[in-house]
This record gives sequence, structure tokens and C-alpha cells, in this order.
Amino acid sequence: MAGRAAWACRAWRPPLRRRLDGPPRALAGAPPRRLFSGPAVQVELQEGAGVAVMKLKSPPVNSLSLELLTEFTISLEKLENDKACRGVILTSAVPHIFSAGLDITEMHGKSPEHYAEFWKAVQEMWLKLYKSSLGSSPAGGCLMALSCDYRIMAENPKYSIGLNETQLGIVAPFWFKDALVSTIGHRAAEQSLQLGLLYPASDALKVGLVDQLVPEERLQSAATQVMAQWLATPDHARQITKSMMRKEVVDRLLKHRDADIQNFVQFISRDSIQKSLQMYIERLKQRKT
Repeated sequence: MAGRAAWACRAWRPPLRRRLDGPPRALAGAPPRRLFSGPAVQVELQEGAGVAVMKLKSPPVNSLSLELLTEFTISLEKLENDKACRGVILTSAVPHIFSAGLDITEMHGKSPEHYAEFWKAVQEMWLKLYKSSLGSSPAGGCLMALSCDYRIMAENPKYSIGLNETQLGIVAPFWFKDALVSTIGHRAAEQSLQLGLLYPASDALKVGLVDQLVPEERLQSAATQVMAQWLATPDHARQITKSMMRKEVVDRLLKHRDADIQNFVQFISRDSIQKSLQMYIERLKQRKT
């Protein structure tokens, strides 16, 4: 689920939906109308454009901890309820990294109650993002990206993106799988999930995991240009179409949400899984030193 800082590497800035409040307006130079910030997420709503920029700011690698997930979900819900917000660009305030994915320390050495609370927060974040009327921005690093309407990645061989659960001895849940299959197709998703592949930028583009590669210094301008294209489509048509396309995947998790939490708690509490996570954490510590 997470652990590698290369998962999304300040890579994609997903332009999201707009509301029914007129034609798109230029984003460049638009002054902020409102700024609110918590310990892990900063949000700036640009007045002229009706576009919010959400930045993850939990160094060193923006790991998706329980705190960050909760704050992200609350921030996104605020924007959903703000009639002035028409779209969201999701990015990072930490240089050269978007997110390392789900925080492994939240899944190791804790109580079953904590595991359940954490996994419920992961579910909630994904559901808010995947079915957002503003559009999708990404869940664990790559899962967040899969939830977006459009993904832009920095054209840099050092950056990679993928769902590497099996490399940690963990199995991706069915809704991770569903989101990946919807994006890159069944065969590519099967290979990706079985091997826990992390795709370099060029390969991510080939397989369809990202939509566009640009030099890192052009990420913001590219996101702005793509946002304008998406905002030009009538909201009601786009929202209904998006809901129709994603309904089956969303409904499946909603129907089995409690069972999914129970399965996660039982699986992650196994001694063998805890030992595997402990070994991975130790390897990460060794790399840092």
C-alpha cells in the first residue's frame, strides 16, 4: 500500500470538476479568496477561477496517516459544500514527492480497534474522492491518483507510481483492484498487482496509469491548461456521466464496507504480516541511516 517515496512523486495534479456557475475563467494570477490549513493539508481557493489547490504537507514523504486521511477528507468535504469551488488540483507542498502511500506504521504494532479506525478512514477518503462532484484526485499514493479525472506526472526517471502491496506481503483489497482495472484494463492490472509493480514515468504513460508527462517545472501550468478543458464541459452532463461510470465500483465497496474492514483487521493482525511489516520498517530505517 505504501512505503516507497516514489509512489506519486509530486507527479500528477488531477484537474477536477466544476459546478454550474458559468464558463471557465483563467486560473493564472487569480488571487486567493480563502486559505485554510491544518497540520497535514493546505487548501487555497482561488477567487477568480473557483478552483482550489490542495497540498499535502506532511514531510518527509506525505505518508497517508490516520491524521492526514481525516484532515484530507474533511477539507474535501468543505470544498464540496462550497458553491464557489468548481474544481480541485491536488498536489504536494513537499518537494519532489506527492505521497509514499499508506502509512505503514498505522498498520504495525497497534490494536485491532486502531486498524479498524485507520482502514475506515482510508475507505472514507477514497469514497469522497472517487465519487466527488468536483472530480477525483487520489488513496494510498497511487490509489489517490487512480481516483482522479486526469493524472499528470513529472517526466523524470527517478519517479514511479504503482500499487506495490505484494512487495510488502500484503494483498490489495478488491476496491483497489477495481479502481486499477477501470484505469488500465484487466490484464495489465492483474500483472501489476501480482508483481507489485512500480512504473517509471514513461511506463506509467504507456500502460495508461497516467495521462500526460511534462517537465517538473511545467506541472502547474499543464494542470491549469487541462483544468480549463474539463471546465468547458457542462457540469450536469459530466457529473451524471461520471456517476454512471463509477457507480458499480462505489456501490460494491458501500455494500461490503464493514466486511472489508473486518477482513483488513484480521489480515493485518496476523503474526506473519506483522513480522513482514516489521522487516520492511527496519529496511526503511537502514536506508535513512
